[in-house]
Amino acid sequence: MKFIVTLDDGEDGYIVASCPALPGCHSQGETREETLANIKEAIEGFTESMREQGEAIPAQVVEEVEASV
Repeated sequence: MKFIVTLDDGEDGYIVASCPALPGCHSQGETREETLANIKEAIEGFTESMREQGEAIPAQVVEEVEASV
């Protein structure tokens, strides 16, 4: 499965990653590459836990929206 993740600058200089389809699934790292590896591991653990508890893994719908900013 593929998941959308967001990357934000953390207050402590780390990069913070979140997976909106999996509320509460977050990670961080010092570099972009480390952060992406860490969130991948977090997603795998998060979804494994969901399966063990009999929860359905949510399908993710992606739409692009253009906005003037």
